[in-house]
Amino acid sequence: MNKKKTKEPVQDKDTRRVVLQNRRARHDYAISETYDAGIALSGCEVKSVRQSAVNITDAFVKVENGEIWLHNMHVAPYDHGVRWNLEPRRPRKLLLHRREIERIRTQVERKGYAVVPLSIFFLHGYAKVELGLGHGKRQFDKREAIARRDAEREAERELRSRGKTAKTRDE
Repeated sequence: MNKKKTKEPVQDKDTRRVVLQNRRARHDYAISETYDAGIALSGCEVKSVRQSAVNITDAFVKVENGEIWLHNMHVAPYDHGVRWNLEPRRPRKLLLHRREIERIRTQVERKGYAVVPLSIFFLHGYAKVELGLGHGKRQFDKREAIARRDAEREAERELRSRGKTAKTRDE
């Protein structure tokens, strides 16, 4: 009786495995649209990204000659890589459809819009970056968002504390 052994998949290929999120970008920018773009990486860089040895807090996106480039993203050299690792902060080409690049270019030309990387993730085994298109928040917008978040937290605490007191009274 020959039974074929099937390997259990460690991770479902259709799910996103988020490696890194840029929380600062959502704090500093009001994001109106998001795009998923592939990143052109070398083999050792992909291994570093899988190990979460990447930083996108200072990264920015530029549209140059009909192509879109991710600048200032730091990918740490892979520990077991070759001697001639690539520059950690080199510009990396992003892979998008031509229509999406053109749409992003026209939006960026408008006053105040910017493209920022929001997160890096793996989908179907490929490293991808989520790009956010939005405009910078002003200081009062940031304060308003913080106040709203604090009010929601306070309301949640109040509900939880009332729920606990109601249970103790019923018992």
